[in-house]
Amino acid sequence: MVNTAEPSTASADSSPVPLPGAAARSAQADAAPEAASPEASVRTKARIALIGTGGRSEMYIRAIYGKHADTAELVAFSDVNPGRVEYYQTLIQELGAPGPVASFEPADLTAFIQANNIDRVVVTTPDYTHADYIVEALEAGADVVVEKPLTIDAEGCRRITKTVADTGRNVVVTFNYRYSPRNSALKEIIQSGVIGKVTSIDFSWVLDTVHGADYFRRWHREKKNSGGLLIHKASHHFDLVNWWIDDVPERVFASGGLKFYGDQNAAERGLGPRPERGTPDAAASARAEKDPFALDLRDDERLKALFLDNEHYDGYRRDQDVFTGGITIEDNLALVVEYQGGPRLSYSLNAHSPWEGYRVAVNGTEGRAELEVVERSAVVSSTDKKTVVDPSATPIEEDDAIRRNGERLVVQRHWEAAYEVPIVNGEGGHGGGDALLLSDLFNGPGEDPLGRPSGYLDGLRSVSVGIAGNRSLESSLPVRIEDLDLGADLRRGA
Repeated sequence: MVNTAEPSTASADSSPVPLPGAAARSAQADAAPEAASPEASVRTKARIALIGTGGRSEMYIRAIYGKHADTAELVAFSDVNPGRVEYYQTLIQELGAPGPVASFEPADLTAFIQANNIDRVVVTTPDYTHADYIVEALEAGADVVVEKPLTIDAEGCRRITKTVADTGRNVVVTFNYRYSPRNSALKEIIQSGVIGKVTSIDFSWVLDTVHGADYFRRWHREKKNSGGLLIHKASHHFDLVNWWIDDVPERVFASGGLKFYGDQNAAERGLGPRPERGTPDAAASARAEKDPFALDLRDDERLKALFLDNEHYDGYRRDQDVFTGGITIEDNLALVVEYQGGPRLSYSLNAHSPWEGYRVAVNGTEGRAELEVVERSAVVSSTDKKTVVDPSATPIEEDDAIRRNGERLVVQRHWEAAYEVPIVNGEGGHGGGDALLLSDLFNGPGEDPLGRPSGYLDGLRSVSVGIAGNRSLESSLPVRIEDLDLGADLRRGA
């Protein structure tokens, strides 16, 4: 039985389709109006099953019981941990459900889909389980929405691509970063041609000692579970580049290692003995309060209820010390990626920065566009905003005279002065981008000149860079993506 402890299309290169039973059924009626009865054109709710009740599942549950209640119905949800199932049962009642929602064992996914006419399965389980659940759901007759990444290795890609081809069903990987207004603004600039043909991209992403450290506390710390940060985290970043420049990655060279976290690095810096977890017993409380890297689950009501109170069911510890042994992922990474159309990407990721955000510069034949984003300007004490793990999903207010939270998009053409492009944010996570993503998922995408809705091949293209990067880390050689044999031709127009 797989562990669903926590997160986080058809064979053509298509965008997400409307939920079956909603817009899709209306479209079928429109296709044959002479045969459609008034009842046939009535929008009905799509029947949804969700598997995995970690942190990422809440966004979907709130959407189904909130803004998208008219197009979707949560028929049931599932997890190997009954305590987390009970946690979400309570939340669902608070959101106004008339009664408890059904639950089922993960091992019974196929039977449940077929017995309950499930239209779509939402997968928010740990990364290494994605391929299993996607393949099973497709074969059982349901479409799939899966949190990034699509899967963690080439074998998983091959299994998924074969099943998509065999069943003709739909898989959507959710890329909410595309919908963030600042990233959409950069896409619009590139697409307009104002900087000419893209020649190269410099992309640097820094995770701070709250958010970055968190990947080394959780199941992500083992590459067999997450594929490492090149896949779990950076698949978002690679998708952005693929989408920004409308191109396909071809060859990857990677370098990196575990340079800050882990027991060996701690020993080299003389940190001394440390507790195995951040939530202390009574004897260790005084020390833990002074430790800037310790996450005490008791400090956050939601984390305590989801994980600390339920770890006796499965033994999963959400608060492991970041300087213990057993960490097999990298915290410093650098890549060069060559694209089919000629551009080169220079990418770096650091997971122990004192501030969080990213800088991207896109060079073109007519000029340059630069986007700088500061999501958290500083972490200045051991308890400073500790429970706001991801500042892009949960914006925070700060007052730093030197580095201020915010974003700036600057464009400069050759022989001209630079100018700033205004960015207009909406409400909610990722500058309002999450709400736009959910609308496309539950209502079907409308006309979008920026092409933000992602198709099945977009998920493959994003994860292909990380898979090739991991191969390159092992061999110290560049890796061609076509040599990975992912089961599909990723080239545009192929």
